[in-house]
Amino acid sequence: MRRPGSAWEVTVPVTNEELALAYQLGDTHAGEELLRNVEGLIRHQASKMCRDDSLLEDIEVRLDTDYLEQKAELDALADKVVYTGPIDAYFDYKLGTLEYRSVRFENELLDKPNFQGNAAVNYTDRETPWTRIIEHKWFEFGKDENGNDLPKTIISREYSSEWKPGDEPYYPVNDEKNGALYAAYRKLADAEEKVIFGGRLGEYKYYDMDQVIAAVLEKCENIFGL
Repeated sequence: MRRPGSAWEVTVPVTNEELALAYQLGDTHAGEELLRNVEGLIRHQASKMCRDDSLLEDIEVRLDTDYLEQKAELDALADKVVYTGPIDAYFDYKLGTLEYRSVRFENELLDKPNFQGNAAVNYTDRETPWTRIIEHKWFEFGKDENGNDLPKTIISREYSSEWKPGDEPYYPVNDEKNGALYAAYRKLADAEEKVIFGGRLGEYKYYDMDQVIAAVLEKCENIFGL
């Protein structure tokens, strides 16, 4: 999304994989119900973030667009660019590749209205192979528009996994080697006067959501004086 002077992102706790799972298992109703709830969640989150509807006017959205493949064209659209992709990818990995921890998910559609009664339950014991179970309906919704239980639920078991280039990066590796490599990329990034690097990938740093919001507010104050 692009609008001069502003940028925002809405994250949705239900992925295409979960929606596809519902349809693949033959439960079209469950997939459509999830989709309706996701659409409602986006509207709800956006309304909380942007109380003034005028903030959303004239925002251009481009889908299926790789910024790094069309960098020159996209950079010409604005005075400042907020980049939240991998910092090493921005510089074409010329100093080396930063390492991450990744995760994999096993999704399951259950023929019951409730599995664990909570969005996320962590498992810290040695015997359990997964690190947590996500029950997506409890992030925001969980019941239909009339307040009744939904007849089915989708859970995702999350497993820690080794990362290799091409995998989805989740957690930066906090060790001396990667810290030194990031510091070298950070020097290159500091010379990019037009680009603001941010987020877990852009700053090679673990962020919780409250820390992300605080970091954005601090950058706005330091860079734009807002």
